[in-house]
Amino acid sequence: MQVLWLVVIAVAAVALVKIAFFPDRAADADPTTPGGQLVEPRWEVGRGTVTNDIVLTGSVAADEAVPIPATVGGVVWEVYVVKGQWVDAGADVLRIRGDVIDAEGVPQTVWRTVTAPASGTLSSLTAFEDSSVAAGAAVGQIAPPTFHVSGSIPPEELYRLIQRPTEATVTVNGGPAPFTCTGLQILTPMPGQDGGGDGSGGAASGPTLRCAVPADVTVFAGLTAQIVIPGGVAEDVIVVPTTAVLGQAQRGVVYVVLPDGSTEQREVSLGLNDGSMVEVTEGLAEGEAVLQFVPGAPAVPGDPTGGGVVMIAPVDGSVSFSR
Repeated sequence: MQVLWLVVIAVAAVALVKIAFFPDRAADADPTTPGGQLVEPRWEVGRGTVTNDIVLTGSVAADEAVPIPATVGGVVWEVYVVKGQWVDAGADVLRIRGDVIDAEGVPQTVWRTVTAPASGTLSSLTAFEDSSVAAGAAVGQIAPPTFHVSGSIPPEELYRLIQRPTEATVTVNGGPAPFTCTGLQILTPMPGQDGGGDGSGGAASGPTLRCAVPADVTVFAGLTAQIVIPGGVAEDVIVVPTTAVLGQAQRGVVYVVLPDGSTEQREVSLGLNDGSMVEVTEGLAEGEAVLQFVPGAPAVPGDPTGGGVVMIAPVDGSVSFSR
């Protein structure tokens, strides 16, 4: 019995030593082994409204002076106006005695009165009595009392203006209430063209827009302004985030999520684009799912995921973002 008790005590002592110094524990996790699940953010295709307004910064400028062309070559006989004077369109400016050759080759003396081609202030007058002028040469210039608003437009924004509007809403900083600017033009410099193509005579590196300030709106040259160009509104249409589309104008590619979780590339037709959402006119149906971010696309400023992949930790449920 004494031997048996000794065996029992020895076994108990060994068990206590194991419990105290060698407890059972799970194998240490390998820090190099990924422990999260990668999930690409998805977007369920639905309907919405896209307002295609383009907001730009521009400035107010006086309209260009209008040249007064001589209608015939000859000698200035009489001048009826002085520099700085206001003239109405059609008013007499000066009279020229000209020498022309008629259809039979016989020299003829003619008299021509040059009139103002526009209303405004006579900003320059280069002709004077007894001076010679050539046919078509400018004898002076008229500064009209009208103004326009102009500004540069990023070339990529032209895709949003395929249907060119003719008006814009302008808000002059420190000026009157917003008003409608008419006769909207989008001008692109052509190779070899002098100036910037915007009527200002200056150089421009890209397309510019220009529209006329209404005569009853008081503005001054040099004022800055905000220009809002309406590109149209599409209501109750299929929309997806622009981040989900490779290509932003007319045609694009999305990654459609299939029932088995895989994805396929699909070409879609695109409509209006407001910079964050784009209308899909063909290729997607309501209720389908697409990847919210085109794989490999750069991060989108302001997006909480950075345009990246969502990593879900399997233990504590925390979420972090990475690319």
